[in-house]
Formats: sequence, structure tokens, C-alpha cells
Amino acid sequence: MGKTDLIIVGGGAAGLMAGCAAGELGLRALVLERKHKPGRKLLMCGNSRCNLTTNIAEDRMLQMFGEPVGAFLEPAIRAFTPSMLQRWFAANGLKTVVKTGNKVYPHTDRAADVLNLFTDQLRDKNVSLACSSTIQALEKVKSGFRITTDNFEVESSYVLIATGGVSYPKTGSVGDGQEWAKRLGHSIATYRPGLVGFEVEPQVIKGRVGKIYDKVLVDILEDGTKVAETRGVYEIEKWGIGGTAITDASRVVARQGLKDCSLLIKFENGQIEEIRPLRPRSIKEAMVTVGGVALDEVDPRTMESKKCPGLYFAGEVLDIDGPTGGYNLQAAFSTARLAVAAIGRRCGKAGFPAWEPPPKKDRPFKHGSRHGSRK
Repeated sequence: MGKTDLIIVGGGAAGLMAGCAAGELGLRALVLERKHKPGRKLLMCGNSRCNLTTNIAEDRMLQMFGEPVGAFLEPAIRAFTPSMLQRWFAANGLKTVVKTGNKVYPHTDRAADVLNLFTDQLRDKNVSLACSSTIQALEKVKSGFRITTDNFEVESSYVLIATGGVSYPKTGSVGDGQEWAKRLGHSIATYRPGLVGFEVEPQVIKGRVGKIYDKVLVDILEDGTKVAETRGVYEIEKWGIGGTAITDASRVVARQGLKDCSLLIKFENGQIEEIRPLRPRSIKEAMVTVGGVALDEVDPRTMESKKCPGLYFAGEVLDIDGPTGGYNLQAAFSTARLAVAAIGRRCGKAGFPAWEPPPKKDRPFKHGSRHGSRK
């Protein structure tokens, strides 16, 4: 049976960043991914362009997350800010660009290049990645933890669960991480769909299917009182309404548990439309899961479990969620690095090394090439 410092459960955004961070610290680490390839959901982000974060100050970002998520994420976001994330990618060979709405993308506009960067970093820093590794048991033992998969057993001093939420289950996010957390003593906040469209009465969309309004303001009302607002795109679909202004509103409705809500949609031309949504679309279609491992059972300064010492969490497996625009990836990356930093300190490792940008004489990254390669 193998033994290592850290086992990272999940090969998505949080798990891949955690693996890279472990490599930077010189930890012996293993990333386990249940699918045959890592980063399946990462490849879908931003219409396969990968909206990595939003280029705003951390104070504003925390405000946009709202409570209780913003307060919980504050130590993580301040330790690894949106600007630091951009510098990290540049230092590892992939420049980023800021586009409309302060959204940050890889300059190649290819999510595949982001995934290639992560897997290249794991390889270069001697962090093992085992795909097709479905966990059958995760046990607390005297020496730390023992994980049993279909094909092998491995023990580690620490475990970091980074398995994501329950949205898009075909990508591997099926709630298994939450189940292991529950067996180790954690409470799981009820799952609700976040960042998803709404089904509406047929007359709302009649004759307008396919219409897209680029800039609207949406007031979210509960019993006629405004509780929040969103802005962005409004789209009329054959099944209901969507677009960024609507999906952001759905997250507010889920997070605040609104029951009798309506949406007051304000168009650029001054027109106003009020809609009472029937229901959100399925959680399987949601871009993010509201719900997960209860936040009051995790130390926000380290991401360590308060119920099971040595167990850590990162990303959407926790009850954290943010608006569209790279917030959820930023949360995944920041919580992953905070958790690994805490584990590193317990293993006697110094802090992360400084990131040095690549030499200026390097030729620019070419579209279609693998990250870090030069034609």
C-alpha cells in the first residue's frame, strides 16, 4: 500500500490547482479523478473559452459573492486575489486578457489551454494524477486517511476533497465528495440550482423565442419588496427565460430561499416587464450548485474540517457559489491554494515560491499549440 503526504479527491478546477500548489511546495501528492480525463467541467466554462476570474479588487469581489459566502471566502480570496491568479497563469506560460465586463480569459480563448497548463504543471512538479479512480472507501485511520479505489489502496496524512457540486453530473460532479464528508461527520446544506434559467408561463415567451436583449437590469422582488438586483443579458428560450441577468437572479433566489418572487426586467428603452417565474430549471443544468458541505463546520482560515482533523475542502463541494463571470473559478482556485498552504505548514514546508514571469524574448503563445510549447 502506498503512502503520501496529501490525497486530492477530484480533478476539476479546485483539485488541479491544489495539485499544482502541492507541487510548488514540494509535497508528495496524488490527485484522484473518477472520470477518464480531468477538468471536464473546466472545459465547458465560458462557452469553452474559460472565464477564469473577474478583474476587480478583492473587496468588490467579496461583496458580489454576498453573505454568508463572502465572509467565508475572505481569507482565501485575500490570500490569492484575482490579480494574483492572473500573474500565476502568466508566470506559468499562459497570458490572460481582460474583456467586456472585466471578465478574464486565457488570451488564446481556449479552455483546453488552461487544462493543458494544469496537467503540464502536475507533470513537471511530480504530482501524480490517477484518472478512472472511483473511490469505494475513505476512512480515518491512525496514520491519517486510507482511500480505497476500484484498483488500489493508498494512505495519506491529509485529504483534500475537491469534487465539485452536483451540477452537470456527466462531468463527474455527482455528490460523492459530500457523501464522504457526511460519513466523516459533516452536515450537507440542501442542494439548489444556481445560475440557471427559469421556466415561465407560455404567454411570456410567445412570439419572442430567440430574442436576446444585451443589457437589462433585473430587480428581484419578494412579496413586492426589492431584495436584490442583477444586470446583463436577457434571453427568451423555448423553455423559458435565461441569460446572465436571469441566471444571476436564480442564484439570489436559491441562496435567499425566496418563495414568492417576481422579476422586474428593465430594458434600455425604458420598457419594464414583470415576470413571476414558475420554477428554476433542473439542477443538472445549473452552472453552479447552491448547497454542499456546511460552512460553519469548516475553518475559513485553512479550509480544514472542524469535525475531522486533517480533512480539507476546496471549491464547490462546499456550500459556496458566486455570480457568473469567473467568480466560481476564482473561489475554487483560492480555496484550493489556501488549503494546500495550510497543509504545507503542517508538513514543515515554507510558503509558495515567488512566481517569475517567462523571459520576454519568448515568442508569443500560438493559437492551437499546447501550453508552454513553441512552434
